[in-house]
Amino acid sequence: MAEITIVNQSNKEVGKRELNPAVFGLEADAAFVHRVYAALASAQRGGTSKVKDRSEVSGGGKKPWKQKGTGRARAGSSRQAQWRHGGTAHGPNADTSFATRINKKERRRALCLALSDCLREGKLTFVDTIDFDEIKTKAFVETLNALGTDSGLIVLGENNSAVELSGRNVPNTQVKLDGQISLHDLLKSKRIVLTAAAVDNLEERLA
Repeated sequence: MAEITIVNQSNKEVGKRELNPAVFGLEADAAFVHRVYAALASAQRGGTSKVKDRSEVSGGGKKPWKQKGTGRARAGSSRQAQWRHGGTAHGPNADTSFATRINKKERRRALCLALSDCLREGKLTFVDTIDFDEIKTKAFVETLNALGTDSGLIVLGENNSAVELSGRNVPNTQVKLDGQISLHDLLKSKRIVLTAAAVDNLEERLA
């Protein structure tokens, strides 16, 4: 079981705690994380490509030639897929879905694997709490600098409008609740700051 140091907003040590190995102590499994990440990314992909099938292209209302006696192949329309200016068969359309089914257990395990990797790589910073007396971006930036970063993902255990609004305009920085973070957030953030309440909630929900 990993023991981590907890600091305050000024990066002064205020205590230590044990982390649940079921959430923060898993061995790396890059192939599994990649599979889940790819499935989640595909689910967000929209069907933006569209082609016309034979029912949508213009023309083709008349049979090109009679059924028998011409020596040519039978044809009912000049807008079949093999004809010039014909419709496309089995082409993409706006209703195309690229989603792949990923169940809840797989999503939870992928998050735990990502959190474990972040801990091993030293990307996680644990603070007892983050709070401001007023909404002020300067105070938010000063806290980030004190924690040794200028951007990243701030994970709170409960709603705090002062923190959320103070960090809204900081580039490459997100403030989210523990239940809102995604696999993409964990993999793409260069620094992740977790409050003690967020750690408690993550361990309760993911373990």
